[in-house]
Formats: sequence, C-alpha cells, structure tokens
Amino acid sequence: MTTETLTQLEQHELFIRRHIGPDSAQQQEMLNFVGAESLEDLTQQIVPESIRLNRDLAVGSACGEAEGMAYIREIADKNKVFKSYIGMGYYGTEVPSVIQRNVLENPGWYTAYTPYQPEIAQGRLEAILNFQQVSMDLTGLDLASASLLDEATAAAEAMALAKRVSKAKKANIFFVADDVFPQTLDVVKTRAECFGFEIVVGPASEAVNYELFGALFQYTNRFGEITDFTELFTELKAKKAVVSVAADIMSLVMLKSPGSMGADVVFGSAQRFGVPMGLGGPHAAFFVTRDAHKRSLPGRIIGVSQDTRGNRALRMAMQTREQHIRREKANSNICTAQVLLANMASFYAVYHGPQGLKIIAERIHRLTDILASGLTAKGVELVNGTWFDTLSLKATDSEAITARAVAAGINLRIDSDGVLGVSLAETTLREDIAELFDVILGEGHGLDVAALDAEIIKAGSSSIPAQLVRTDAILTHPTFNSYHSETEMMRYIKRLENKDLALNHSMISLGSCTMKLNAATEMMPISWPEFGNMHPFCPLDQSEGYTDLIEELSTWLVDITGYDAMCMQANSGASGEYAGLLAIRNYHISRGDAHRNVCLIPQSAHGTNPASAQMAGMKIVVTACDKAGNVDMEDLKAKAAEVAENLSCIMITYPSTHGVYEETVSEICEVIHQHGGQVYLDGANMNAQVGLTTPGSIGADVSHLNLHKTFAIPHGGGGPGMGPIGVKAHLAPFVAGHVVVKHGRESDNNGAVSAAPYGSASILPITWMYIKLLGHQGLRQSTQVALLNANYVMKKLSEHYPVLYTGRNERVAHECIIDLRPLKESSGVTEMDIAKRLNDYGFHAPTMSFPVAGTLMIEPTESESKVELDRFIEAMISIRGEASRVESGEWPADNNPLHNAPHTLADIMDPEFDSRPYSREVAVFPTAAVKLNKFWPTVNRIDDVFGDRNLFCACVPMSEYE
Repeated sequence: MTTETLTQLEQHELFIRRHIGPDSAQQQEMLNFVGAESLEDLTQQIVPESIRLNRDLAVGSACGEAEGMAYIREIADKNKVFKSYIGMGYYGTEVPSVIQRNVLENPGWYTAYTPYQPEIAQGRLEAILNFQQVSMDLTGLDLASASLLDEATAAAEAMALAKRVSKAKKANIFFVADDVFPQTLDVVKTRAECFGFEIVVGPASEAVNYELFGALFQYTNRFGEITDFTELFTELKAKKAVVSVAADIMSLVMLKSPGSMGADVVFGSAQRFGVPMGLGGPHAAFFVTRDAHKRSLPGRIIGVSQDTRGNRALRMAMQTREQHIRREKANSNICTAQVLLANMASFYAVYHGPQGLKIIAERIHRLTDILASGLTAKGVELVNGTWFDTLSLKATDSEAITARAVAAGINLRIDSDGVLGVSLAETTLREDIAELFDVILGEGHGLDVAALDAEIIKAGSSSIPAQLVRTDAILTHPTFNSYHSETEMMRYIKRLENKDLALNHSMISLGSCTMKLNAATEMMPISWPEFGNMHPFCPLDQSEGYTDLIEELSTWLVDITGYDAMCMQANSGASGEYAGLLAIRNYHISRGDAHRNVCLIPQSAHGTNPASAQMAGMKIVVTACDKAGNVDMEDLKAKAAEVAENLSCIMITYPSTHGVYEETVSEICEVIHQHGGQVYLDGANMNAQVGLTTPGSIGADVSHLNLHKTFAIPHGGGGPGMGPIGVKAHLAPFVAGHVVVKHGRESDNNGAVSAAPYGSASILPITWMYIKLLGHQGLRQSTQVALLNANYVMKKLSEHYPVLYTGRNERVAHECIIDLRPLKESSGVTEMDIAKRLNDYGFHAPTMSFPVAGTLMIEPTESESKVELDRFIEAMISIRGEASRVESGEWPADNNPLHNAPHTLADIMDPEFDSRPYSREVAVFPTAAVKLNKFWPTVNRIDDVFGDRNLFCACVPMSEYE
C-alpha cells in the first residue's frame, strides 16, 4: 500500500507536469550540465538580486484539469445567452461543425505561427489567400490584406491610409457620416487625436461641403438604410478625397459592391462568416483597396510567387511596408492580426460557395421583409425605407416592448429618441419572427409568417433599390465551387493542414515569440455557447460570468505584474503598446504637459515599439546599445537630459531583446522618472518574469501583456492575440474607455482602442485556465524551466556557434542569440540557408536577424522536453557540420544541402539529383530522428523578389495546383 496522502493522490499539481516539458529527472540532468544545483540556484545566478520577487504569487494553488473545468463551467453558467437582435457589427452565425472541429479546435491550425517561413506554411497561406479573394470579390476592389484586428481599428487604418495617399495634401479634415457604428467613430476619434486630424461628423450628404483628405461611410448604415453613394463618391473624388466604406460582409452577397460605386477603401468584420460573437471577439476584419494604393495597405498581404523550380508558391508580400522592417515609418504597427478567424471565414465561404452564401443572405433578407411587412401592416413606423437585415422602429411604447423582450430572452437595440433596432442573422428562424411580432405588437396581432411570405413573393417588390442589387458573379474561382460536401471539405482542410508545420509536429523556437503549449483543457471552453454567443453590447446583468472571469483574471494579472490596474481592451500586443502609450499621453495632458511627446527607444527594440509610438503622436529618439547589447547608460542619460522638457516616456523590453536581464534596468527607470517621463516596459518577454520579478517592482509605469505568448493563448498562424495593459495607479484614470458600454469607472469617457469593450474577450478563458491550473507553484516553475531550457540549449550550441550575448554569470534569460556572421564570412552559408535547412530536419527556424542581422534568436519554452531540445540541438550541430564541408571546399558554395534547402519530394524524385555532390538521404533524412517523423516541405525555396516584382494576391487558376 502506498504511503502517499490522499491530497497527494488527488494530484492537484498534475497539470504542472503536463505543461512543463522536462520531468524532474531531466531537469536535474540539465541542471548538472549547465552547472546549477537546482532551479532556485539557477534563478539566483541569472536574475539580479535587486529585482527578485521574494513571495508567492497571489493566484492560488494549482488545481487539476477536471477541477479547473468545473470552476470555469460555473462561471460560464452565469452568462445568460439571449437571442440577440442588437446588430451593430455583431450577429448570430452558424459555425459549420466541419470547421469548428477541424480548424478552430485543431492544433494543426491554432498552434502555427505567422508564416514568416512560407515553405512550411503553404496551407494556411492558401486559406488566407482565399480570404483575400472573398474580400476582393465582395467589395469590388483590387487588393486585400490578410486581415486586421476588427472593424473599428480597420476604420482607423483607412483614415491613416487616406491621409497617406490623398492628393489633397493641405486638407486635414476626415469626415465621418453620422450613421456609422458608434464604436467605429470612437476608435477613429482616438486615432485622429494623436495624428492631429480634425474629425467632422454629419449627414453623409454634407461631406461635399468640406475640404477633406478622406471620408467614411457605413453600408448599410447603423439604422439599416441602404444608400447609393455613386454620385456622392464621384463628387468627393473630384475634390481629391479618399473614400472609405465600412461594409457588412453578408449584405455584400446581395448588394452592389462599394468598389463599383467608386469607393477607394472597403473594410468590415468577417464575423458573420462563421465566427461566434464572443462578447466582441476575436474576429477578422477584411480591408481592401485599389491597386494604386498597394504600398500604403496596412497589415499582411499574401501574394503568389514561385520557388526555385518555378512552381507556384505563396508568401507574405511587400513586407518592407511593415513594422518589423520600417519601424516608425511603417504603414501600421500591426504584427499579430486575426489569421485563425480569417481562415475560419474563408473556409465558411469555401464550404457554402457562392450559391450557399446567396441562400443564407436571401433568407436573412426575406425574414427581414416579413418582419417589416407585418409591423407596418399594424401601424408601426419604420425609420429606414430600405434594408438588408436591420429595421429601426419608432416605438411609442418602447419600455413595454423592452420588458416583453427581456421576458422572452430577447435583446433588441435601444437607440435614442424612442427608436428600437432589430437586426436579423443567419441564426434567425421563422419561429423567431413570430416571437418578435408578439414582443413588439403584443399578443393577438393575427399575423402569420407563411401568409406574409406568400404576399411578398406575389407582390414581387423589394426593399433593396434595383440599382443596388448585385448583378455581377462572385466567388467564381473553383476553390469556392468544389468542396460543398463535408467529406470533401474535411479533406481540403486536412490537405492544407498537412502543408504546415505547427506545434503538434515539433518545437517552434522563435525568439521573443514564446511558442509554448496551448493545452487542450485551456482551449475547450472557447467553444462553449455560454462564451461564444454573447453580444458585446448586451446588458451587463446578462454577462455576469464574463464579468467575474475578467475581474478575477485582472486581479491575478495585477499581482503577476506588480501594477495597480488592468485594462483588457487591446486585442493584440501592438494594440496594447498603443493603448499604454495613450494612457501616458493622456496623463501628461491632464497635468498640462501636452508638449511632452518624445519617446526614447533603444535601437534593439521590437519594430512595433517605434511604430506604436508614431501612432500615438510621439517623436522618436533612438538610444544606443553597448557592445554587450545593453542600453548604453551614458547615451541614455545624455539624451534624456537633452529632451527632458519634452520627454514623454521610454519603451524598453525586459529581459532585453538580446536575451539577458540587464542589471541597470531600475536605473533606467530612475533616469526617466527624474526627467518627468514614464516607463513603458514591453511585455513581450514576460515569460522570463512571471513569479521571479515584476515590471512594477522594477520601476515601470505601464506594460502590455502578450496573452498569446506568456499566457498560453495560441498564435493561430498569425492571430488572434490579446494585449491587455497593466498600469500604476496614477495612469489608471487614463486607460481606454468605450462609448457604448460603461462600467462606472473614471476611464469610461476615454477614447477606445478597439471595437469591443473587452477586445477579444472570448479567448480570455484560455489565460484564466492557464493561471488557474498552474497556480503560483506552476507559474514560477514554468519561468524557471524556461530559463533552464534556454541555458541548456545555449551551452550545448556554444561549442559549435558563438553566443552573441550573455548576462551575469555568463547566463542568458529565456532565449539566446547565436551569431552566424563568422560562419557566413568563412563559408558563404547565410542565416537564411540555416533557417531553410532546419525545415529539412523538421523544425521551424528560430527568429532570424533580430535584434541583430546575421543571427538566430532561440527561445525554447518550458513546454519542450529534453528529448525535443536534444533533437533540435542535434539538428543545429549537424547543420554546422554541413557548413564545415562548404568551408573546406568539399561542397560547392552554390550546390550543397544548405544552399538548396528546403528539399521536397520533387527533388528526390528528380533524376538530375544524382548530379548533386550529396545524397538523397543527406538531403531529406539527415539524422535518424528525422526518419521517425519526417515533415515534407511542399515547395522549394521561394523567390521573394519575384513575388514583389510580380505582385498577385488573388486565387490562382486551378491549373497551377496540378
């Protein structure tokens, strides 16, 4: 009989062992190798004593997975899922089960990273290309982005694009029609204030009365009205204004495209294409413009190029526009977007096809016609005379109607002046229309849905003006006309998945990206209707479960960060940077220091930092780094003193982007504070802080947290992300507010940074579960093992590659940088060659050429076992051996396994392969481990230059797939 106690047998800490890769024996073996007695000893060797956290985190103890699921089930059950007719950009939708099971709930899709390595990402690149094709077809424009964060932030990006490309160079007014969604206007105003633009709001027809650089209109508008903008757009364009349209994606199936009316930019939410409302997100926004503006398009663009065999291949195009290259001169600060949700929307379009989408849209519209016909027959006056899915009613007894609606479990939209709104959706049934008649008219109305339907068909009239009915064909590409049975759809999704390398195949050691386990138990609640089917603007008493979860999560994160308050609105890390900088900006303004607009940024910073500072209206001054990669304190002090009068803040990352704990971090904070500035500490490397130190105790004033890095939300192939900010008490009144949802906080009236009050709320349960399951013990141990894994890899590889930077005791933090420049000089082998060769070994390359060109930054998270680390180390050592054969001249510099990587099935089937100086086995099975689990890249190395010179961002003919 065991001598263990019942508490031990209950295994409350079992999840810690599930999450952390190396078991206790492996940890001890690794500790012995790196020269540390224990995890605590290693921590003391690495983390500066002055900033160490000497207490347990106040997040409770670890719990089992079943126990955690029971807790979150109780929370979910507090949410009341009403039938929502609120609309305003959020609608009921049916998520096809084949997409939910095979994409949303499939780690092959949700654990992949942004496709910077396109040779091992052709599947999701094709899915995103499909999304771009859907966007272009429905909007009638030429070039689409791979997704933006939401409709409201897309509107702000449209405004910024308009300013960049407008030929009305002296104009500073951006006009917004007064019938756009209020949350969109809120976000646009926030962005405009930073840029110094003047926002004019008024009836759409009045736009021509101003000298504008751009204008924004809603199609259909918030009241449901459909407007033909053709003449207005012609007038505005004659005045050199850039015209933007926020459009409803489902209505575009039936309505004339905004592009055909003359719009320059069309954007909107793709949520209606099979993505749950989720209390506001995550949802992909589509963004489409004219080819003439391609250099100003924000976000990723997927383009068609070719590989070294001349075969069609996909890649991210025109990356020189983006923040990781252009920094403060970038079009946008976008890094993480909404790729997983864009893929769901694209698969929704593929599965239904043009005819299926048309049936869904026509059903929604017919039900709206029936509702309108019945209501008007009973004397109800409608505000709008045209509609697709939304009716606005002049209600004389709105309180009684609202009471009946609540009793029936229904949410209507309550506008001012006694106007009630009803927006129908894909989920609306004929029975729901009958119920709406009862709610709006009371019982005894005598209306019959079938009879009204027959009358509408007989009359042949339409609530959509004839000139606004779409007449052109959409989605004609074979991809949208081939996969309409579940069997075919399942296989198409699987075929694409097989082309991609994700965490379900091997470690992804991207430095500064923290590709850790996204545990199945953490992921499961996001599929529950209690979280998915909540409208972000529902009454607060219906979302008590969400409120409890968000408040508890905020409390935990406050303790983890050492701050005083959290704001959960930002829906990406870059968005969090922007939100944090806005809080600093607003704080200075409140003190009469509006002139404080200079942001100091070390030259090693993430590209999003300067891009976000520019978006927040700040001037950027770059500070130097010393030879060890640390912030050069003398240069910092000199520049802080030089700009002291106008100093707003500094943006630093900790541990630094060089992968070490800088000893002077608290001194950096003191210098900035002495000159009246604030300290923004980028949370990208928070995985090396949790449980060991906190940004607050270091001396920072605000940070964003990448919940999709440190706190287990998956990367989704390029999104979703979540970037809540933690702030000290003095900044709390200045964080983002929301125009629609108020919480009685001092910050309520501040401008918004995203469309929904809690950003991508429906993925917050993942982080809640992560913290709940690990508890204070597991969170601290996870950080310590992340340090152990990084130092183990660093020491193993240091015998074969020079390590660029180390900190105290020759240690690194949670990531290490190996310097490939000497190897390139001696052999001609580049960091790109090694990155592509790793694909042949079954690995995604580490982060390449950041923060230093010619390097690889490796971050092995705590979730990777010693076995997987050793496999990666073996691959890197083997690659170094291959490079030695190039150095010695045994292999030609232009014909060797590294130069020709990655290798495909086409390569080894090619009879001409025999002319190469290495064998097929060396090419594709370079180690025994590869033979056990071979990943085959489906294309050879892609020609980036060809892709940008021959930009093509739509679905290619099917012959190209053959």
